[in-house]
This record gives sequence, C-alpha cells and structure tokens, in this order.
Amino acid sequence: MKIDRMQAFSDGVYAILITILVLDFKVPDYHAGSLLMAVLRQWPTMFAYIVSFLYVGTIWLFHHDFFQTLKETNTGLNVINLVMLFSVTLIDYPTALVANTLISQNRTDMQVAFVYYDIIALFISFTFAWLYTYVLNHPEMTRMKSDQPTFYQAIKYDPVRSVLIYGAAIVATFFSIWLGAFLLLAGVGYHFVAYLRLSKSMQKSIREANNGEYK
Repeated sequence: MKIDRMQAFSDGVYAILITILVLDFKVPDYHAGSLLMAVLRQWPTMFAYIVSFLYVGTIWLFHHDFFQTLKETNTGLNVINLVMLFSVTLIDYPTALVANTLISQNRTDMQVAFVYYDIIALFISFTFAWLYTYVLNHPEMTRMKSDQPTFYQAIKYDPVRSVLIYGAAIVATFFSIWLGAFLLLAGVGYHFVAYLRLSKSMQKSIREANNGEYK
C-alpha cells in the first residue's frame, strides 16, 4: 500500500468523525418566545463539540503532517494506523456523555463522563507514542536520513507527556470534577503545542532536505 492511499483513507475517517460530532445538535423543546433560553441551555453541547472538534482537528494535523515524513508503509504501520483511527473514532461517545452530564449536573455521572473522555484521550496518545517508536525503529520507512534522530528527539516524548496529563486528569476527577476538567482541557491544549513543535521540526528537516539531507 502506498502512503498516499493510507493518507486518503485516514483523511476520510477524520472527515466523517468530525461530521458525526455535529449530529449531537438537536433543536430543543421550547415554548413560543423562549427559543433563546432553550438554546442557551444547550451550551454544554456546544462546549463539548468545540473541544472535541479542536481535539480531533489537531490530531488530524498531526497525522497528516507526520505521514508526509514517510516514503513507504508496511503491515506493522498499517496495523498501527488502523488502531490509531479506531481510537479517534471513539471520541464521539464521551463527547455526548460530557454534554449530557453537564446539563444534568449530577456529580457522579459527570465524573464517569469526564473519566471516560480521559481514558479515550489517553488511548489516542498511546497510539501516537506507539507510532513514533515504530517509525524510529524502522528508519528505512522515512524520507529522512542523518537528521532522523534529531527530528524524533524533539517530538518523541510529546505523546508520553499527554498520557501523563490525561492520567493525572483521571485521578483528579475523583477529587474535583473541575480540576479534572481543567487537566482534560490542558491535555487538549497541549496537543496543539506539540503540533507546533512537530511543525517546527519538520520545517528544519525540509531545509536540510533542500541541502541534500534526504535520500
């Protein structure tokens, strides 16, 4: 399988997932003249959607850019990519759980929803750590040459750090829902920071490629 075919399939999965996220929006029940208040009461649905959209969008940016550093694939990478896509498609359900429990304001249910979201996010980060490790151990698959160790040195711990953040969020949620929610949001925000680091490392690799560093 060619890399571009894998990317096309993966892009399709991400596009469908983002489309499914918006399906949680429903026209609320309301009496004539009270639509505004009914819509405002749906703020948890909008909040959960925005967070998950930004999260999935950042993951897609990671996936798209990272796979551009590769020149070929194999069975192992194909399996990792499928597991990664599987993990990301799981995000829709906890998104709906978080929105619904924020509306109900039941503490126990909110804890379950946030922990569920954290577990899925942790799983996603683990798959990226798996991807980075696999490609680092198979340098023949990358377009890089001498700069591969430097490239991975800059980014290889990012998935591990996000795993730790989501792990801390799980523990914190049992003591404080809002502290757990803050750490969850911090984890999502950290992904964007990590993406900027990946982008910076890629730009450096591209400059070196123009100087003949790529094969």
